[in-house]
Amino acid sequence: MGSLNTSSGDGFILVGFSDWPQLEVLLFVFILIFYSLTLFGNTTIIILSRIDLRLHTPMYFFLSHLSFLDLCFTTSTVPQLLINLHGLDRTISYGGCVAQLFIYLALGSTECVLLVVMAFDRYAAVCRPLHYTTIMHPLLCQSLAITSWVGGFMNSLIQTSLMMAIPLCGRRLNHFFCEMPVFLKLACEDTGGTEAKMFVARVIILVVPAALILVSYVYIVQAVLKVKSMAGRRKAFGTCGSHLLVVFLFYGSAIYTYLQPIHSYSEKEGKFVALFYTIVTPILNPLIYTLRNKDVKGALWKVLRRGRDSG
Repeated sequence: MGSLNTSSGDGFILVGFSDWPQLEVLLFVFILIFYSLTLFGNTTIIILSRIDLRLHTPMYFFLSHLSFLDLCFTTSTVPQLLINLHGLDRTISYGGCVAQLFIYLALGSTECVLLVVMAFDRYAAVCRPLHYTTIMHPLLCQSLAITSWVGGFMNSLIQTSLMMAIPLCGRRLNHFFCEMPVFLKLACEDTGGTEAKMFVARVIILVVPAALILVSYVYIVQAVLKVKSMAGRRKAFGTCGSHLLVVFLFYGSAIYTYLQPIHSYSEKEGKFVALFYTIVTPILNPLIYTLRNKDVKGALWKVLRRGRDSG
């Protein structure tokens, strides 16, 4: 193969789940259904947050960004996986692999930052309710969203650049997409220095945001416990609990994959963990926010009734 920083027409072979041929048909059906539901659910949230005036709030502004991120995040890997499972083509070009790695890392990193922004929004709503509209004014919301996207893409640019400087031996990637730990397994030389730099970047984009989110929720819990109304407590815990569940699912799987030493990374286990955060988590976001939120359910029923009446 040579190295990733030289041009190559050979590309890579994505092994995928070919080691378990008996699972490929089942996985194909399972993933196709989940992918379709992910597209439908997240698109529905984006549309509802635009057409319903009750959802023109900072929380749903950031939620629409999260839904768009999940649409792009899962689309960066799932179509390639479906082709792989169908057995039509298990190869990916050099340029395609680098592009997939960059886009996947950029979107994942952006979500890491966006989840911190959403935690700050919940902190302001619960701990500073009288000043909430002043704090979370539209200009700040737009600035925070832009910062999330810029920060995510900058992190991806740094990590992808470091990855491209590592010489690789072999074309066989034991995964269903171009995942960074699998790339590092193909390194021809000692990558200790590069891995250290990449580890620092991962800590900044994973551990620091997770810590900030936990701190914000400590303050949120303290504020909620001071509320005398049980209905008020229930509503606050319900809203924040949905966000916290998304955070644990996303960060838990990401930290497991990216913060363990490369020598202990299991490619077989990694594939199934990657299935979780590329297939399952993106569909959970619309389910969690829709089923547990009366505002979204009300907006959805309003649209459905309008469509039925017009028909």
